Amino acid sequence: MIAASPQLLARVAGIARRASGEILEVYAGGELAATAKADASPLTAADVRAHRLIVDALRELAPDVPVLSEESVHTPFAQRSLWGRYWLVDPLDGTREFLSRNGEFTVNIALIEGHAPSLGVVHVPVTDTSYRGLPGTGAWRQRGGGEPEPIHVAERTGAPLRVAGSRSHRGDSLDAFLARVGPHELLPLGSALKFCLIAEGGADVYPRLSPTSEWDTAAAHAVVTAAGGTVCRLDGAPLEYNTREALLNPSFVAFGPRDRDWLALLEPVP
Repeated sequence: MIAASPQLLARVAGIARRASGEILEVYAGGELAATAKADASPLTAADVRAHRLIVDALRELAPDVPVLSEESVHTPFAQRSLWGRYWLVDPLDGTREFLSRNGEFTVNIALIEGHAPSLGVVHVPVTDTSYRGLPGTGAWRQRGGGEPEPIHVAERTGAPLRVAGSRSHRGDSLDAFLARVGPHELLPLGSALKFCLIAEGGADVYPRLSPTSEWDTAAAHAVVTAAGGTVCRLDGAPLEYNTREALLNPSFVAFGPRDRDWLALLEPVP
């Protein structure tokens, strides 16, 4: 039986990097084409190629551990609820960013145990940068073939406050939060990069008040937690995985510094 460990983390990071190679081959080609999935979100050849590589590699690495990927037929909750551990994968997080060629897309692979991520890798294909997290042990950033560097969330809130926000999914709720926090710098990013910015101390808080799916967040959740940060629902409870049929997350907030009451700032105005 596999267990989250530095050795397993390195193996998973290698798989994510190989999947990034598949994505970059498509990215370097001609016009990027996409089809619409059932939920109207875009699907590209890069999504499909990365999915196939990751699923095959994870099954070879751990044949007894199920894989749940955004780009596969989803297992009913009646069956998923029996899983003690499983891989949760987004082969290409930020397909809209991929199509717009802004480089802000990632490969996300997490190991889920007991409804929480116990290991996570977020790889950024365009910069060949890997963010790795092993909650309870540590988090690292690796650039290209260099050595992994330890990363940690910021100890204190920046002046001005640094807010990571979605480049493609901004709504009135985020605007209301920004109005309440006072002087701030908004750092718009695509995909799981917002979490990674929190994990490496480059941003203080990332409130997510519009829909996300569990595969969007799990790997980066592990990285933030491993780097000393917090990812929780707006009621303060941990963000959990595989607890119901729907694979959509509730609203949540990720943060590093604990010198502000982030949850109070996110409370709805009566």
